[in-house]
This record gives sequence, C-alpha cells and structure tokens, in this order.
Amino acid sequence: MIDMGDAGVLAPGRFRAVRAIVWMVLLFGVASFLLFPGWLRVPALYRDMARVVTTILAYAAYAVAVHRGERRGPVEIAPRPLLPELAAGLAIGAGMFALVFAILRFAGAYTIAAGVWNDWPSDLLDALRTGFAEELLLRLIVFRLLMRAVGMWPALTLSALLFGALHLANPHASYVAAVAIVVEAGLMLAAFYLLNGRIWMAVGVHAAWNFVQGPVFGARVSGGTDAGSAFVSAPVAGTPDWLSGGAFGPEASLPAVIVGFAVFVVVLRAALSRRPRDQGAGRSA
Repeated sequence: MIDMGDAGVLAPGRFRAVRAIVWMVLLFGVASFLLFPGWLRVPALYRDMARVVTTILAYAAYAVAVHRGERRGPVEIAPRPLLPELAAGLAIGAGMFALVFAILRFAGAYTIAAGVWNDWPSDLLDALRTGFAEELLLRLIVFRLLMRAVGMWPALTLSALLFGALHLANPHASYVAAVAIVVEAGLMLAAFYLLNGRIWMAVGVHAAWNFVQGPVFGARVSGGTDAGSAFVSAPVAGTPDWLSGGAFGPEASLPAVIVGFAVFVVVLRAALSRRPRDQGAGRSA
C-alpha cells in the first residue's frame, strides 16, 4: 500500500481535519464542474468525444491540485500501472456481475432472450467514462480525504453512505436499493482503492459491472435502461423485489449484495495485510 505522506494543506497540525474536509469540498466542486459540464454545448455527434476530453481535464486538474496543494506527486493516478490494473478490474467486475446473474437465473428470478446491440462502442465508452468519473469523485476525493480527516473506518462508512444516497435520485430508486449500493459498491470499490493506493482497479470493476449488467445482459443499471443490448433480461413476474431487485435492477437484489460484500471482505483483508504496521488509519492508502 502506498504511503502518500501528508504535507501542504494536509500537513499535521492544528485544524488538520477541518483543512482536509475543506480541501475535499473544493476538489469535489472543481472535478464535478469539469465532469458534468452543464455549461458545455456540443453537437450530438461530438458528445462522446467531449465527455472523454472533460474527464481527462478533470484528472489533469486533480493532478495539478494535488501537486500544488498537497505538495506531492499524484501517485494514486500514476499512468504506468493504468492498463494492467484497469484490465484486471474489468475482468473482476465482469466476473462479479456474471456470477450475480447466474445466481438470479438459477433461482428462477430472471428471464433472458437475445437482443439487438448496435451501439456497443458508445456503451463501452459510457461505462468507462462513468467508472473514471465516479471513482475520481467518490474514492480519490471523498474517501481519500475523509481518511485524512477522520480515519479509515469512518471514511469507509461515510463515503459508502454518500454513494448510496446519490443513487436515490435514480429512476425507481428506494431506500432498500440505496442500502444495497452502499454495501455492494460503496464499500467494495473503496477496498479496491485501498489495495494498492491507486484508482485504476476500482475504475475497471465499476465500469465492467455496469457494462455487463446493462449493455450485455440488458438489465436495468441503477434504475436506468439502455437502447440496445446483446441480451434482454427482466425479473420473472411474481418474483419478490428482494430477490430480483425489482424495477431498480439486479443491483438491488440480495445476490448482488452478497457477492459485492464478499468481494469487499476479501479485498479489504488483502489490503490490510499489506498495510505498514506503523501507518495510522488516517494515513492509509
């Protein structure tokens, strides 16, 4: 696990926790402004390219902010491990959702049929973009800086709760669905970040989970639907929502929660076993 050290706005001393929280809010605001630019108007033909550019700009702004504000290199987004760690995350995320869907099928909770999928490049790009954007905001900014302010365990809890709460704005959301997101995604994705102090595996897991769930299997992703998919799947009529996830999709199902929590426990144990003995909870990652 990478020891980033604490300097600049995060230097030990008076009001360190307050400084970390204020710094977190500032970074979150700047990154959100770049990642979700309501001010940007581009023709539909160039929308995907614009999203890629704004995501790159957000990561570049984060790197500059860390270098200037925290007086260190942004090792958590080191480019050299990007491809192998992203690939590993993609494989894990795809396998996780494939297992969830296999359980749902075995339990008789979901139907599946062939679909029509003509826009897979756009779907893949959208899944990757979502992974990069949400992991920058929720793991690199919120979780990392909450750790500096309040320690690892409170940061895990608070950042996961925030991730679940943000999904309450999605179509067909419920408190049950939000709690499922907290457990299976908010905690699990933070554990992948803790594993080596870099964000790329979490990005890959996040992107592949969404991609396999929606564009591949044709299930609802956090309450939303895709125009086309390789397969089309839906809950079997009469199946209880706790088993199928209901209108929110498989993410609100018990199998998804069990699989996500199991992966969280395994990955967190691996992360903690690699953590230096003398490293405080607020300085892990």
